[in-house]
Amino acid sequence: MPLPEAVPAQREEFVSAGGVRLAYYADRLAQGRPLLLIHSINAAASSYEVRPLFDAYGGRRPVYSLDLPGFGHSDRSPRDYTPELYGHAIAELLRSVIGEPADVLALSLGCEFAVRAALLAPDHVASLVLVSPTGFGAKPVPPPSKLGVFARLLSLPSLSQGLYDLVASRRSITYFLGLCCVGDPPEAMIDYAYATSHQPGARYAPLTFLSMRLFTPDAIAQLYERLADLPVLVIADQDPFVGFERLEPFLMTHPSWSRVRLAPHRGLPHWEQIENTLLTLDQFWA
Repeated sequence: MPLPEAVPAQREEFVSAGGVRLAYYADRLAQGRPLLLIHSINAAASSYEVRPLFDAYGGRRPVYSLDLPGFGHSDRSPRDYTPELYGHAIAELLRSVIGEPADVLALSLGCEFAVRAALLAPDHVASLVLVSPTGFGAKPVPPPSKLGVFARLLSLPSLSQGLYDLVASRRSITYFLGLCCVGDPPEAMIDYAYATSHQPGARYAPLTFLSMRLFTPDAIAQLYERLADLPVLVIADQDPFVGFERLEPFLMTHPSWSRVRLAPHRGLPHWEQIENTLLTLDQFWA
């Protein structure tokens, strides 16, 4: 299917040091500290997920949005999709394209990748906003050694394509987006999700995600604990796929972190509560 631009801005590209072609959107019309937006990971992920924020801040400050490897207009070739690949992609954009400290906002599993980027390029991240971040649930992520059989099954062409066809169907996309919204998901969001999930090579990264290999075991110790004193805002209320049972105990011992709920939302507050979301973000960045 034709894939239009996810946001109303210039789409540009660069090739990472690892040879991955990465697409990103940039609005450089205004002055100020740059803002980098990072979408989540699912069968139909893309920069369209952060469009309300791009629309709101475009023209007010420099705004960037990256299509992560395997999604949107970025390279979707069959390769080894790993948490390290995503962390390096974001870090390279920060260093090579933006070139100065930026506020970074990420969604869901994209939060873990944004933290990896902050650890790789600490001088290029001024603050982090984590919307429904993964890694704080009560149920631990299985270690890679426990995922081998499932991952091998998903690598079988006939099985993997059949499974992907199910999760990328319009009915499935509508259902899962409905779980992420308190109200009905916008029809335009469903349309774009369906289009981006029906591009050549669209199945490779999402199937890796379904195999659980993109999650970092013990993300609290491996990622979040290592951020030192970087200002971090967590926006988390309810999420059908993410738990936050260990978030409050973590916040009690990390004074540079704060949390707001913006209830009710299920992981997409910038779509359903845009005014409250913008007010919260502006206060945090101020």
